[in-house]
Amino acid sequence: MATSAEVTKQPYDAVLATICAVTDAIRDLGSVPSGELYARLMDRMSRQAYQGILDALTRARLIEVKNHLITWTGPRS
Repeated sequence: MATSAEVTKQPYDAVLATICAVTDAIRDLGSVPSGELYARLMDRMSRQAYQGILDALTRARLIEVKNHLITWTGPRS
């Protein structure tokens, strides 16, 4: 049986996994048109959630978005 801490932690784990998946995809591609990436994700998240992820990655200086082209600017692994 799950504890209350585990139950409340699950949504955060899901959000973190989603952010990591989007980050990994952008890093692996190097650059990708934003519309193309969102088209692949739109059945999994809202436009607002997608934009929030891009905003966070931009603030962290991991990506740059110019003319709807997302480019990885963070470290390569």
